[in-house]
Amino acid sequence: MKSDCSFLHHTDIRPLYDPGFNKPRACLGYGVGLRTCHFPWLEQHLLPRDSGVDWFEAITENFLDHKGYARHFLFKLREHYPIALHGVSMSIGATDPLNTAYLKSLRQLCDDLQPALVSDHLCWTGVNGVNSHDLLPVPLTEESLKYVSERVNKVQDCLGRKLVLENPSTYMCFAGNDYAEWDFLNQLVSCTGCELLIDVNNIYVSSVNQGFNPQTYLDGLPLDSIVQCHLAGHTDCATHIIDTHDKPVHHKVWALYRDLIDRCGRNVSTLLEWDADIPDFPELVAELNLAKGVIRGDMPERADSLRPESNTDSVQLSTPLSAHLEKAPSMFLEQQ
Repeated sequence: MKSDCSFLHHTDIRPLYDPGFNKPRACLGYGVGLRTCHFPWLEQHLLPRDSGVDWFEAITENFLDHKGYARHFLFKLREHYPIALHGVSMSIGATDPLNTAYLKSLRQLCDDLQPALVSDHLCWTGVNGVNSHDLLPVPLTEESLKYVSERVNKVQDCLGRKLVLENPSTYMCFAGNDYAEWDFLNQLVSCTGCELLIDVNNIYVSSVNQGFNPQTYLDGLPLDSIVQCHLAGHTDCATHIIDTHDKPVHHKVWALYRDLIDRCGRNVSTLLEWDADIPDFPELVAELNLAKGVIRGDMPERADSLRPESNTDSVQLSTPLSAHLEKAPSMFLEQQ
């Protein structure tokens, strides 16, 4: 299904305030997510030649209106590295109005830090002011495309820069969808000029859970708009896969990453995410460096990664949104 973006004004599609709005992004190289457990090591190995990474990605919400040591260290790193901000609660697809206080704080952080990239997810994270702390799927309909496009443009107007959106991991899809996710992303880029963070592990996780061919996903992407890639590990529960970020990258995800870079015909800023059972920093860098070999055709041999987890009882699943709402009945009732 095609859309001509006729519901948007021209100035919404290409904001006029930023003379660099349409400049191509330079590749940042190979980076990792910034985690507090690594601060002591990084204090002793501050420079890129010592750390072994080219850039860092910081979780936006950890630094909004923050005046403590973590912010101090982030700005110390910024003296030597590009920094990307990666948000988890912009909730671009939510029915609630955009959180203007959040956007104001984000704009201030961007002005202070001057990040290389500012990203969030194509998802919604809550309702009636209650944050589920999950990245929940957006209906991929024509109505949703118009709605999300308008919100993306408002965010870009507020921030004075392009927003980078990531494809989420999904475990089901809406029966009433008009678009496949890759087609929706294509239309969203066309309508707003936003850019894409392609999480290769999320493509693989969603393809297994929903039964589509991940190569079809790659075929449908607007390659020129991809400015960043995420790599991560997942947990195979035999009947489904969960995006847990607590293991090395699966060999099939490495293969998909290689295919994506081949299609792009250029290097793309690549980041390794690891959020649970986090290894020491040198081990993290060793996993990240496999990406360089993969691009050259050197695929890691990991037969064990084919095996489903023998015990998945400890896998952390999300808390249903209804449980969050039950904790805030007065908030819910006031908005009826």
